[in-house]
Amino acid sequence: MSNTAQRFREFKMPDVGEGLTEAEILKWYVQVGDTVTDGQSVCEVETAKAAVELPIPFDGVVHELRFDEGVTVDVGTVIISVDTQPGAGPVEPAAPAGGQAAPAAEPAAEQGGDEPEQQGRQAVLVGYGAAPSSTKRRPRKAQPAQRAAPSSVAAALQQELNGHGAAPAAPAPAPAPAAPAAPQAPAGARPLAKPPVRKLAKDLGIDLASVTPTGDGGVITREDVHAAASATAAQAAQPQAAVAEAQPVAATTGAEPAVAGGEVRVPIKGVRKATAQAMVASAFTAPHVTEFITVDVTRTMKLVQDLKQDPEMAGLRINPLLLIAKAFLVAIKRNPEINAAWDEANQEIVHKDYVNLGIAAATPRGLIVPNIKDAGRKTLPELATSLADLVATAREGKTTPAAMSGGTVTITNVGIFGVDTGTPILNPGESAILAIGTIKLQPWVHKGKVKPRQVTTLALSFDHRLVDGELGSKVLADVAAVLENPGKRLITWG
Repeated sequence: MSNTAQRFREFKMPDVGEGLTEAEILKWYVQVGDTVTDGQSVCEVETAKAAVELPIPFDGVVHELRFDEGVTVDVGTVIISVDTQPGAGPVEPAAPAGGQAAPAAEPAAEQGGDEPEQQGRQAVLVGYGAAPSSTKRRPRKAQPAQRAAPSSVAAALQQELNGHGAAPAAPAPAPAPAAPAAPQAPAGARPLAKPPVRKLAKDLGIDLASVTPTGDGGVITREDVHAAASATAAQAAQPQAAVAEAQPVAATTGAEPAVAGGEVRVPIKGVRKATAQAMVASAFTAPHVTEFITVDVTRTMKLVQDLKQDPEMAGLRINPLLLIAKAFLVAIKRNPEINAAWDEANQEIVHKDYVNLGIAAATPRGLIVPNIKDAGRKTLPELATSLADLVATAREGKTTPAAMSGGTVTITNVGIFGVDTGTPILNPGESAILAIGTIKLQPWVHKGKVKPRQVTTLALSFDHRLVDGELGSKVLADVAAVLENPGKRLITWG
């Protein structure tokens, strides 16, 4: 390996979860020229399960950021290169994130095999040893001033595609002087374009093979893609314009202009993509059964207030969810057969002697379900601490993939949205999920008289392959019994 190759080290997108294939770069913490140290977090990425920070495994100075924020990158793709010997002498400046100043590496076969290999680009997959690079780069060339950066309109549009805001309206650009014809790619060869440009073309629905390149060496630029998109839109608008011209003038006189579009398309990725896949897999794999029960929780609500005054619970977050979670755990203890999993591959039912209690949490990133490990063995104060930590971590967006793995049953509190209950869908691999409805005053027969009582409706969905109707009914009835008389049942059953 040459000295240059040893000098520059590349960091690839790792698999930060369990078999994940891609992650979106949410935020870069460093820029080109920044000094980094071994273990320093250089960016935050979002996977299908969580948002995590990536530490760099070596020291040096950032030489190149390969992708912009908002770009989804496959696991194993180089995302950053670092100059590990910054004192060894000057180097050619690297492109900022998105690679706007230099074209990205293309396979040697696509460039005719005539380009000299650029030193220092041998890929190093962290944790798997060094491997020689199979790609070659074209030498960087100085570009005309007008191509040094995309126009403000193009930059704003790219931000919109990356989810960072809407592209503002801008006056039409002044006509540019005619440029000499750019060399075309050989017939059948893959069009030359940088990764961000390829993503832009994909988002806009543009086939790169149909785009005329204007960049040096036949490279397709962002402006080329925008020009192709504008031409396509203009062609599509011509038939509509012809129809509009054929309409009588009186039909449009005094009328409000028609609203264009009316739709907003959002890419399916991250937590939303993972949630959709999980729910479809669960709904069409596990036969769901949902049972309901309406219960008087007046005594539970009084116990919540009493516990807030208890010195042993000082500093802990006490709320109805805590006692409902405890009631669910007591019901599972009395009916352990419900705490199981269906192993389709081995045709086995796996009974578990631990309860990893999932709590569905609505976060800015979407719905996630972290779980409290071995919740069934925790005391009430320990359970309160675990719940508070789980909620705080979820709100901060710091829930790890490990915290969302291995759940056995789940609680979802839809009552906080003011609804009575729902028919929850199981998390894949789990046997049951309990939905909590809103708690409100209702007329209720209590001790032979109609009185205003605090009432809620619970819904329990379970996997009918694992749980028969009798078992599911017993579990739900036990949860209700604990909530109706928690002082007695938590002592006799807990």
